Amino acid sequence: MAESLLIERVTKRYSADALALDAVTIEAAAGTFLVLLGPSGSGKTTLLRSVAGIERISDGRITIGDRVVADGRTHVLPERRRLAMVFQDYALWPHLSALENVSFALRRHLPSASRRREQAREMLDRVGLGHMTHRYPSELSGGEQQRVALARALVGGAGLVLCDEPLSNLDADLRERMRVEVASLVRESGVTTVYITHDQAEAFALADRIGVLERGRLIQLDRPEEIYAHPATPFVARFTGLAAELEVTLRVPAGAGQPVEVELGGSRVAAEAMEPLEPGRALLAVRPAAASLCAPDAPGCHARGTVADVAFRGRGYEVAVDLASGERVSGVVTPVRVGRSEAAGLRFGPGGCLVFGLLPS
Repeated sequence: MAESLLIERVTKRYSADALALDAVTIEAAAGTFLVLLGPSGSGKTTLLRSVAGIERISDGRITIGDRVVADGRTHVLPERRRLAMVFQDYALWPHLSALENVSFALRRHLPSASRRREQAREMLDRVGLGHMTHRYPSELSGGEQQRVALARALVGGAGLVLCDEPLSNLDADLRERMRVEVASLVRESGVTTVYITHDQAEAFALADRIGVLERGRLIQLDRPEEIYAHPATPFVARFTGLAAELEVTLRVPAGAGQPVEVELGGSRVAAEAMEPLEPGRALLAVRPAAASLCAPDAPGCHARGTVADVAFRGRGYEVAVDLASGERVSGVVTPVRVGRSEAAGLRFGPGGCLVFGLLPS
């Protein structure tokens, strides 16, 4: 049965000067696929390890289902938290076969060895490895080892599964295929999942809800669509994919969520205010889908520059343009190849142009 997860003002200090988690609060209903997204050093791994019981929290409380597993007085051991983990490095027993690795997870629940093998074999069938039950980890590819690790996590009936960047060691093509398999298997099992990654595309593809962390603080927690459309800060916008960050001028005050026009050079760009803004200098964050190439003298051209780089991406050409101001706009997709060092114009559509206050330098 899926377990709910409640993280309340969880703080982790390694020393007076080393704060790894700063009063993080997250609630995930039973059956939720929660992704924790952030760069290295953001605290996502520490938070996962705290939920698992590998780390002791300094302050706050963690509740799994109806049980408090960590607070100022309580620290329930990992093996008593009714959860399972899928690790980045697979963490399989090298001397056990795939079948034995999976059935090992059932040793506490099923005294019958034959019943454990039967359930392990059924789970390996579900992950597409029913014909490899006899193989040892050294005889399996990285993707196959990760499937064994996933089968082991799901077979024991844990209500909460924790995934520690499980796809980061795989090549790009296998990573994409495994992402689909992880999502399908976990959702079919109905368990609550906490999954950490630094890859925003992976986070958007998997999550019901995303928590973005920066330097130990939870910056935003919401649905993927909301985080992409309405990032809470420039950091969230940047970490979830931008073509450019441009200094612009705002002539009138604006409220959060209000359509605005900003001045970029001699052009006006339609955008949306992400926070209450006063007139003055502001930051225009441009999503890649909002930027398109045009001729430098075309009507409606918002900015002009020189093509710095062109890369063929299958679906088209990805172009980077250096503006005369010294700013760069990257990730602009066009169906037609353009030459490096060519003059180019750019248009910015309102759907992905987000305005924030410009922090003082």
